[in-house]
Amino acid sequence: MMIKTEKLTKKYGDFTAVNHVDLQVQAGEFLGLLGPNGAGKTTLIRMLVGLAKASAGKIYINGQIMGRNKGDLKGMIGIVPQHINLDKELTVRENLLFCAKLFKLPKEQREKRAEELLEFVGLKNVEKRESQKLSGGMQRKLMIAKALINDPHILYLDEPTVGIDLTARRKIWDILKTMKNKGKTIMLTTHYIEEAEYLCDKVALMDEGKIFYCDTPDNLKIKLGKFTLEYFNDNNETEYRYFKSLEQAKQEAGLLENEYTLRKTSLEDVFYNFTNRKVN
Repeated sequence: MMIKTEKLTKKYGDFTAVNHVDLQVQAGEFLGLLGPNGAGKTTLIRMLVGLAKASAGKIYINGQIMGRNKGDLKGMIGIVPQHINLDKELTVRENLLFCAKLFKLPKEQREKRAEELLEFVGLKNVEKRESQKLSGGMQRKLMIAKALINDPHILYLDEPTVGIDLTARRKIWDILKTMKNKGKTIMLTTHYIEEAEYLCDKVALMDEGKIFYCDTPDNLKIKLGKFTLEYFNDNNETEYRYFKSLEQAKQEAGLLENEYTLRKTSLEDVFYNFTNRKVN
């Protein structure tokens, strides 16, 4: 097991941000963490990388207990935070070289690794540009490259595509898919349901500090019902009903007087049904 938590809890005074979370992520697995704002996703990530101390519970990385002073375990981890963490006045290449120096990579290796990552994330043509002059999508790609500079076994990404356009988002998806194919263990928090559905082997649904469901996207949809009947009721509210079979859904739809949509259940339906809150 690459990542494991036992009763992991984080409290701020009387407020419980993360509440007795038990989580397991296999080596090479891509896990998506979904939840509304304030669900505890970022706090959980901060504890997993050693930036926040747990109030209770344990974290295991590759079978070893994680702690703030476990440098060897931290060396296995790369993190892409939600907020931009680039040195604005440094160029793209200089950002990577500086990061490599912090990891104490030898000079030859620093140059080689920076070159590899510039090609990998598609930033070679802007390597001499100051990072503050990059587009939002390019900045996000550079942050991913920084997180990969030490060739980590585990990659944590906290909303890596927030605030960027669809084209840039899809390019980042390609980068993450490639990392998955290389055997990296990846944990992603996101507000974009389609992102989790496209990228992730498993999805954990989180709200009010708790993970209340963790399974493959397909299994989550099957458990709810493979088909969704969506219609506007007499109280001017949209209703959603879920069915195991298409025949059942068609029979129920035939009883409706109002217009309806009959479709396959999505991961957003799953999330909405379990939390009663849509991810925006």
